[in-house]
Amino acid sequence: MDQHVWNIVATSFWPILKAGLTMTLPLAFLSFFFGLIIAVLAALVQYAKIPVVKKLVRIYVWLIRGTPLLVQLMIIFYGLPVIGIQSNPFVAATVGFSICEGAYMSEAIRGALESIPRGQSEAGYCVGMNFVQVMWYIVLPQAFRTAFPALSNSLISLVKDSSLAANITVVEMFMTTQRFAGKFYTFMPLYIEVALVYLLFCTIITFFQSRIEKKLSRYERKEA
Repeated sequence: MDQHVWNIVATSFWPILKAGLTMTLPLAFLSFFFGLIIAVLAALVQYAKIPVVKKLVRIYVWLIRGTPLLVQLMIIFYGLPVIGIQSNPFVAATVGFSICEGAYMSEAIRGALESIPRGQSEAGYCVGMNFVQVMWYIVLPQAFRTAFPALSNSLISLVKDSSLAANITVVEMFMTTQRFAGKFYTFMPLYIEVALVYLLFCTIITFFQSRIEKKLSRYERKEA
């Protein structure tokens, strides 16, 4: 690359990184948080086998997993205003990502719940615990340890998928990069630059993921 291109890359670095810190990561972490709440509730409904609600949850999971995330974002941001439901781009993106991730993570949590021996929950009932107490004190802590790798991978995927929010005018890292690329007609170096920033974010999350997994594995060995 010539000096002019290097200057463009250097000039764009901080705005791209700033957009990542102020928009991309908050969008990813907020969506993960709300998605996790949805996932836990959906998984518990299926685990408890609540008749009608379980079928509704299965339809939700089927519908979300069977349609593209980009289409879901478009429906929320551009489609819902037709029926009077409007929101700003960041809120629309958060809602879309939360609903989507909730469906995927619910399957991971459901599988983790079903891996816990039923005898443990039955023991809880025998000592006078109700369903909520059994879930909170016995089943969910073990299920989260089992599902942790899958859930953390969902967070990493969410950081990368947040680039789709540019399609509904969220000024996150990728849109910031697109603006620089369109302004200076320098595409490949800038796209490589933003890819490296995404890689940096995901590498940091992966580092903490591995540290937490090691702690959880030591905790499980102590329990055993």
